[in-house]
Amino acid sequence: MSLANRMALASPHLKAATIEANEFPEMSRQYSVQGVPRTVVNRQGAFVGLLPERQFVASVLELAGVELDGGDPEDGAADGPEDGAQA
Repeated sequence: MSLANRMALASPHLKAATIEANEFPEMSRQYSVQGVPRTVVNRQGAFVGLLPERQFVASVLELAGVELDGGDPEDGAADGPEDGAQA
């Protein structure tokens, strides 16, 4: 199951749909699919390609206009030390 689908299952505020581009050419044209996977957020912003989980979440939130509290997820500031050491 894709990360987008797991996020939608975890939150009532999110919806996700997985569309087979070859089976739905009209939708592929509507969303300008030229590469897969193509992730479209709020029918406006989009990005193409597989991303690491943190970058995927950060990209979705950025396209949705969500401000993150507690640091940039890319630098790990919100998560604390990665090796499990206490700060």
